[in-house]
Amino acid sequence: MRTAPLMLILALGLAACTDQTPANSTTSTVTTTPAIYQARVDQGPNGEPITIPAIRPAYLSERNMRQRVAYNGPEAPGSIVVDPYSRFLYHVMPNGEAMRYSVAVGRAGKGFAGEATIQRKAAWPSWTPTANMVRTEPELYGHLAGGVKGGADNPLGSRALYLYQGSADTMYRIHGTMDPSSIGKATSAGCIRLFNQDVMDLFNEVPRGTYVKVRSAAESRMYEGELVETPDGYMVSPAEYQAQQAALAERQAAAAARKR
Repeated sequence: MRTAPLMLILALGLAACTDQTPANSTTSTVTTTPAIYQARVDQGPNGEPITIPAIRPAYLSERNMRQRVAYNGPEAPGSIVVDPYSRFLYHVMPNGEAMRYSVAVGRAGKGFAGEATIQRKAAWPSWTPTANMVRTEPELYGHLAGGVKGGADNPLGSRALYLYQGSADTMYRIHGTMDPSSIGKATSAGCIRLFNQDVMDLFNEVPRGTYVKVRSAAESRMYEGELVETPDGYMVSPAEYQAQQAALAERQAAAAARKR
């Protein structure tokens, strides 16, 4: 059973790389959960089994599912490329391809751009508020100053990758989430979040020392083109947005006609 402090965390979100957002619908055409997004049983921080729920098909639109895509960036195979503006993460592969993951992006996810390396990896990571968070919002974070243990109730999810520049921690994190409905969207707080199933597999594939490029807004436009946000919070091309709006208008007109 969750304790009251953890329930507070889940309600407020963690300003240093976590957040919770309400569930909502997507434009998913998936009717069953693919094998890679089925439930998994993992070993928790104390050796206890933790069940990671299957991802609901409603959260698995084509844009949100992990997929192999053509990649035209300059980064070498093995690199990680984070695009917080298109809300994608790429694991660059040989032959001009990449494995693309959909991500959720919080305010901190746009607070850093440039080059870094993964110098720390953690399974079921703990979380500790920064001294500034405790100082400026003691009513929210004072009782959490000692940290929150990793586990099924920790919003950092099942895995975390920590970005450094040399020996300096950038405070930028790539991690899982206990809220799969947030993937593909902007959130009020946090860094870069993936479905737990995605971050677990990525965690196994990338070693410490992996090069990471976090794109700026200008670099995102260069490689991804112009994108617009849909009413339900996802990024799509202007053409796709117009098509969605036209389809919505058609459905609304049909519904209105049936009521006459």
